[in-house]
Amino acid sequence: MSYTVPNFIDGMRQPSENAQMGDIFDPNLGRVQGQVAFGDAALIETAIASARKAQPAWAAVNPQRRARVMFNFKALIEANMEDLARLLSSEHGKVIDDAKGDIQRGLDVIEFVCGIPHLMKGDYTEGAGPGIDVYSMRQPLGIAAGITPFNFPAMIPLWMLAPAIACGNAFILKPSERDPSLAIRLAELAIEAGLPAGILNVVHGGKPVVDALLDHPAIAAVSFVGSSDIAQQVYARGTAAGKRMQCMGGAKNHGIVLPDADLDQAVADIIGAAYGSAGERCMALPVVVPVGEETAQALREKLIKAIADIKVGHSTDPDADYGPVVSAAHKARIEDYIRMGVEEGAELVADGRGLSLQGYEEGYFLAPTLFDHVTPGMQSYRDEIFGPVLQILRSDTLDEAIDLATNHQYGNGVALFTRNGNAAREFASRVEVGMVGINVPIPVPVSYHSFGGWKRSGFGDLNQYGEDSIRFFTRAKIVTQRWPSGGAVSEKGFLIPTM
Repeated sequence: MSYTVPNFIDGMRQPSENAQMGDIFDPNLGRVQGQVAFGDAALIETAIASARKAQPAWAAVNPQRRARVMFNFKALIEANMEDLARLLSSEHGKVIDDAKGDIQRGLDVIEFVCGIPHLMKGDYTEGAGPGIDVYSMRQPLGIAAGITPFNFPAMIPLWMLAPAIACGNAFILKPSERDPSLAIRLAELAIEAGLPAGILNVVHGGKPVVDALLDHPAIAAVSFVGSSDIAQQVYARGTAAGKRMQCMGGAKNHGIVLPDADLDQAVADIIGAAYGSAGERCMALPVVVPVGEETAQALREKLIKAIADIKVGHSTDPDADYGPVVSAAHKARIEDYIRMGVEEGAELVADGRGLSLQGYEEGYFLAPTLFDHVTPGMQSYRDEIFGPVLQILRSDTLDEAIDLATNHQYGNGVALFTRNGNAAREFASRVEVGMVGINVPIPVPVSYHSFGGWKRSGFGDLNQYGEDSIRFFTRAKIVTQRWPSGGAVSEKGFLIPTM
């Protein structure tokens, strides 16, 4: 049955008459299952007007009461987990368990910001000068916006909107038009949790909506996740408009395997990290770097055996390891990179093209692909493929492997598999990548740290979630105060006071 996903403004779904529509596809079947109503500049103005009206009163709510709304929001998401996961899976294509993981990682950040009374505390210095005290406070920015990608339709929006709202801001979310339904349900649950109307608005659309958000003077900060080229453009446009910007881009994460590693465990970790969610995640592990020929040969053999056991299936199949990729265009893009790798001279060990599932022949399915003897000069190695493709790039030494990860244009995540503590310590210190895993294949930090890559994987000074998110969505105010005692007036002074 076809359906329409509306915008969500001022606490309710907005009618979509005369709106431009975008198609929503079922990745399992390869056909349109619904439509999403795109916003425009006028709708952005409506959303901003709603946010402007609601935000001052929300900012004036004491932080412990804002925290209670976050607690309620978390409880409602947990109570609706099964339905939310199935909704997410139906438009994205990731399997149900993976969809639940997507939601859970967003819940972790909601749980973190339930501590907002503590997180927004300032500092106080008594007696900074004669009769002078100094203290600081953190205040919300006003209205913030988030622009999120298709690959994590729950986690990434929650990473942005939860801290922004907990800090006292209003928030406008522009989710991916490929899987927009979950954003609307999250907004409805937030209202049910006690969030005032207008504090969370959801507007759909493409570049015109993004540009309207970036250009509007009422929006003080924008958080973005997407490809690096777009992230860089968004960052430049937003900063030119005087906004605080936080833009996360692409990745090409390396998994380096030393000769002393537990190969069975490493292979199990690498398989899940490379092919889970069909490789459609910026913290996937699409490159494995065995150190030494003996390690490379042993790793290759074990990877081939493990790949043979991977099951690709419908996103609701409980036995499937992963489902389809998100769209026909993205499937074609991945296939083009597989073709490119062959033309560049890499050895195609396992070819994921041509997979057809009975009953789902038009679905966007790809089997696991494995390349060996990839070299640093290949474009298929330099670029982010964002699909179920794993590349083996051999190295002779740990130094060479560190250089590979350090010299790549992306610097999001990296992992080292070893039993050697000294090698691990040196690796973590030297490698120029933002997030490092030691025997952890997907080193996404817990919610009370922060998430962010280096180089072309991140633009802006502050990372997502954790204490960085509180700093990003607030501004500090420093107060220096003196209460005259009624005694003699001090001498006039025209110099900067030194206290």
